[in-house]
Amino acid sequence: MGTPDAGIWEYRTEWKAQTFSSLMSWAAADRMALVAARHAPSLERELQEAAARIRDEIVARAWNGELGSFVGHYDGGDLDASLLQMASLRLLPAQDPRLQGTIDTIWKSLSRDGWLFRYRLDDGFGQPTVAFIICTFWYIDALIAQGRTAEARELFENMLACRNHLGLLSEDINPKTKELWGNFPQTYSLVGIINCAMKLSKTWEDVV
Repeated sequence: MGTPDAGIWEYRTEWKAQTFSSLMSWAAADRMALVAARHAPSLERELQEAAARIRDEIVARAWNGELGSFVGHYDGGDLDASLLQMASLRLLPAQDPRLQGTIDTIWKSLSRDGWLFRYRLDDGFGQPTVAFIICTFWYIDALIAQGRTAEARELFENMLACRNHLGLLSEDINPKTKELWGNFPQTYSLVGIINCAMKLSKTWEDVV
């Protein structure tokens, strides 16, 4: 929590206190508190306090009021698509304006032709030139968490149209040409399809 590292994207530049790393630390403490409530009650309060402390630190140090968004590292100004997972992990209530601002700002600033880039900064290899496919699925997931299912479904269907003849996706995509780039097939791109398809599907109660 708050310790400089290379982050989820394994930056080759200077290590900084990555917000996503703290987000996952919060999620671990928060979920473990729920487990402890059932199986180890004596640990529940300690874990709840740890989760609250990490959440408060994220809000205090990763929120950028000028951008209206949480940012990739503490006290910084760079956007990071991985923070869309704040919605599905429920760091803040779905209708919290800071969460909504983060979702909308990331899409506005990091998307191109309907596809989302991880970030815009130089990661040690230069600025990204192709979109990282799982990031767009994270955006769809965030829209669903906010009840914006019509937007989510339209974007999801556009993504499905870019699969190859076997229904597979790669790691990256050229937003303009729709050419698949990078590792192929890519597991987390395919997991993104499954997760979003499940969340956009009708419930059994709606079908029967």
